[in-house]
Amino acid sequence: MPQTESDNRKKAVLIGPVYPFKGGISHYTGLLYRALNERYDTFMISYSMQYPKILFRKEQRDFSNDSFKVEDTEYLINTANIKSIKKAAERINEIDPDLTVIQWWHPYFAPCYRILAKRLRSKILFICHNVFPHERFPLDRMLTRSTLKRGDYFILHSSREAEELRSIIPNAKYRVNMHPTYSEFKRVEAESGAVPVDQSSVILFFGFVRPYKGLKVLIQAMASLPEIIHLNIVGDFDGAKDTYMHMIEDLHLADRISVRDGYVPDREVGEFFERCDAVVLPYLDATQSGIAQIAFGFEKPVIATEVGGLPEVVTEGETGVLCKPGDPEALTEAIQRFYELKKTVDFAENIRNDAYRFTWEHMVDTIAELTD
Repeated sequence: MPQTESDNRKKAVLIGPVYPFKGGISHYTGLLYRALNERYDTFMISYSMQYPKILFRKEQRDFSNDSFKVEDTEYLINTANIKSIKKAAERINEIDPDLTVIQWWHPYFAPCYRILAKRLRSKILFICHNVFPHERFPLDRMLTRSTLKRGDYFILHSSREAEELRSIIPNAKYRVNMHPTYSEFKRVEAESGAVPVDQSSVILFFGFVRPYKGLKVLIQAMASLPEIIHLNIVGDFDGAKDTYMHMIEDLHLADRISVRDGYVPDREVGEFFERCDAVVLPYLDATQSGIAQIAFGFEKPVIATEVGGLPEVVTEGETGVLCKPGDPEALTEAIQRFYELKKTVDFAENIRNDAYRFTWEHMVDTIAELTD
């Protein structure tokens, strides 16, 4: 029997959250699967249980939009059940892949992935969204090292992440590949009232609200910006909303800042990005940002601080504007500089011209180069 093209293709197993699980890494996994499947026979393994409710009380799934769905996903891994993890390893060995690709972003997964990796016969590639978690805790370094040392290869999304990996695995085989762009969110017309429509200048803060993301600095900066500039805050405050609302009231900014608290379903994301001039990432600390890649997917420039991998993503004066972190005055000046540049710079065209290094095709090229 003659060989087919499929017979000659290598096999890969991809492990991570995917639809209906919520969040950016779930979206990432779905898009990575599609890209990998262009070159490898790819099998998708996800979780039957991602986090126990005692650790994550909110709903972890969203069935309302299947844009990132991966058909034939096998939901095998209960991250807190050793028996299910061992069965998942047996299934992966049955597939007999050339490569198993594991998404890594938090040491919570360390026990699960150590058990899994110890039993796999294939080579293992860890894609590290964060080597160490944003919010550090005792033993996180030990847990991370004990798990990642079982990997054969690593993909990082910033030079800083590469430095952190080398600090625990000095001889790691890795490549730095910029976080690819999310382009699957639908372009839609904003519904009436969803986004302020009577403002000529709108900037957007989007995503989970955490102290390290610097939203307080952005609110302070708003007090010094022209009244025509409106800030739209869209994200999950995780119970900390009152602190920010008091700050907005104290600075008399209630008529210039709109707040949408809570998880935003995928089908509604496009409304907020379509109606803004720029996305602001006032982070005090960062490795990389999926929010920047959603912005670029909508050809929106990014105003960001010079932390972590953000200066590797945003090209000053071309695809956005950069400033030092933790400084409301510097952020005010950066936003004003953006609006001045906007008069003469075609940010959207520059984003299109810079697009290849953020493509999923480039990501798969990097994986193939590293592991072949």
